[in-house]
Amino acid sequence: MNPQRRSAVNGTDGATAAFDHEAFNPEAFDPEAFDAVDLIRCKRDRGELTPAQSRWLMQAYTAGVVADEQMSALAMAVLLNGMTRAETAAWTEAMIATGERMNFSGLTDDAGTRLPTVDKHSTGGVGDKITLPLAPLVASYGVAVPQVSGRGLGHTGGTLDKLESIPGWQAEVSTRQMLNQLRQVGAVVAAAGEGLVPADRKLYALRDVTGTVESIPLVASSIMSKKIAEGAESLVLDVKTGSGAFMKTSEDAAELARTMVALGTDAGVRTTALITEMGTPLGRSAGNAVEVAEAMEVLAGGGPDDVVELTCALAAEMLASAGVDADPAEHLRNGRAMDTWRAMIRAQGGDPEAPLPQAKHQHTIPAPDSGVLTHLDAYAVGIAAWRLGAGRARKEDPVSSVAGVNLCAKPGDTVTAGAPLLTLHTDDPSRIARAEQALEGAYQVACQETELKLPPLIHDRITAEAL
Repeated sequence: MNPQRRSAVNGTDGATAAFDHEAFNPEAFDPEAFDAVDLIRCKRDRGELTPAQSRWLMQAYTAGVVADEQMSALAMAVLLNGMTRAETAAWTEAMIATGERMNFSGLTDDAGTRLPTVDKHSTGGVGDKITLPLAPLVASYGVAVPQVSGRGLGHTGGTLDKLESIPGWQAEVSTRQMLNQLRQVGAVVAAAGEGLVPADRKLYALRDVTGTVESIPLVASSIMSKKIAEGAESLVLDVKTGSGAFMKTSEDAAELARTMVALGTDAGVRTTALITEMGTPLGRSAGNAVEVAEAMEVLAGGGPDDVVELTCALAAEMLASAGVDADPAEHLRNGRAMDTWRAMIRAQGGDPEAPLPQAKHQHTIPAPDSGVLTHLDAYAVGIAAWRLGAGRARKEDPVSSVAGVNLCAKPGDTVTAGAPLLTLHTDDPSRIARAEQALEGAYQVACQETELKLPPLIHDRITAEAL
């Protein structure tokens, strides 16, 4: 085992945010301890990798000893043959050990009281702006929320892209700044540092080009390696299901949720998961600035019912895991969550009072008939927002802060022929035609007598006890 290093950054009150990691040490690492081909054969023949084999594999792959084509073959074998719970846990821990591991156990408030830490992760969807109101809401109850978030790719939006539409806001946060912001504000939403799980960065990119993205052990270990490495004591997962989600069926979403809850539990992190609906966009906006505007409505005590419901449900899970018995809706009503939001945005250089950017061009899609809107496909709306400029095809692509889609109606609403159904926002009018193409067949209107049964927003709750 490699020698362990520990580095720390101290806050002004002496609290410590530390990075624990077993750094890759070329002198201690034996590139010939195992053979990559033997490990490939093991998984090909439905065998189980040992913890030592997984640890060697991740170190060797990160160091370039194991080639991409070898890891590709192994990833395909995992996709086809799966992994046991113990094997997935060892694989995940091996990924974490290739980099830094954050530790907020010494985090205290101004009075010297230790602050509990809780994180949240969503598997991604369309209109999923929940982190924006959720982080300050939970922090307003005295719980520290170190939220490391990502950027959008394809039809799913990214929290950092949304927040960067706020003038001045910065995603890059130093360790010292993160510690101080957690102590003084209670919440931070920031980009992951380069030192967190470098093995996952390589493997994630490889899976994308080898047809192995759908493997549940690989998906779960990718997500949970980063979440465990981020160091929060508790974690709440929002696992989406439906057309706009990564997992299209409730069965697949439940399997992923169970796998991730098991990984968190086995790593000593209190972990629960909600399986939530993503067949229809969440809320009434999909994009960047348009979603920030909607999140601020929620923080002001309003906003769409589904966004408020899910925000409060996840907040209740997070508070309970931190030992706080409270009704999250109270701080939406009395303004305390909004106060924390403003402080959080200011702490990262943003101006919470500044107007959000507006698109130069808007285009309305009318309702085709009068009646009840029975269907509005989340995936199609996400693709439309992407084509308008709100998303990216590659990680390095720029995004437009103003691009997006506003939903003038949701399934179950009564609409009138010719009245606005969707509003498209963009600075580039040449993008509108392709966005409209994405929406062809994405919505349906039936006569008002149609009986419509909508799926529940929250399908299920997965806990460690239920595994």
